Amino acid sequence: MQIRDAGIADLEAITTIHNHAVVHTTAIWNEDPVDVDDRAAWLGERSCDGFPVIVASDETGVLGYATFGRWRPHSGFRHTVEHSVYVREGAQGRGVGRELMTALIGRAREHGVHVMVAAVESGNAASVALHRRLGFVEVGRLPQVGAKFGRWLDLSFLQLTLDDRPTPTAS
Repeated sequence: MQIRDAGIADLEAITTIHNHAVVHTTAIWNEDPVDVDDRAAWLGERSCDGFPVIVASDETGVLGYATFGRWRPHSGFRHTVEHSVYVREGAQGRGVGRELMTALIGRAREHGVHVMVAAVESGNAASVALHRRLGFVEVGRLPQVGAKFGRWLDLSFLQLTLDDRPTPTAS
């Protein structure tokens, strides 16, 4: 397995992985699939904002992707990011998510990020367990804030503090 920056050639696979999560899981709370142009715009925005999009691939193609971006739009949150990680159907349970997350955490540290936030559907035990193994701590749960597949969804927030630097000075 290779972890590398995503490129235009990966957009078809990223779109397929994204849409599978939209249609079949509660990992993404959107209900409408997207097209490659949508993912191209998304990749362009991430790149322009200086945020990474990485993929895990092997001889079969893209196994998964991960990224992080602004957690909230206000300047006071500039040291915090929220990440996403998605693994292709059939590739789960093989360490792909862990490899992507490990690389993404490294990128966040290089970026000078202080805290990485995960927002995970509370019933997604595999994702919660992966995050805990990587050192994330559950810091909150919002009951019934989403709906999909005809049921209410709870959202768990997990966070990983990446450094122990002192509070930044005013900018």
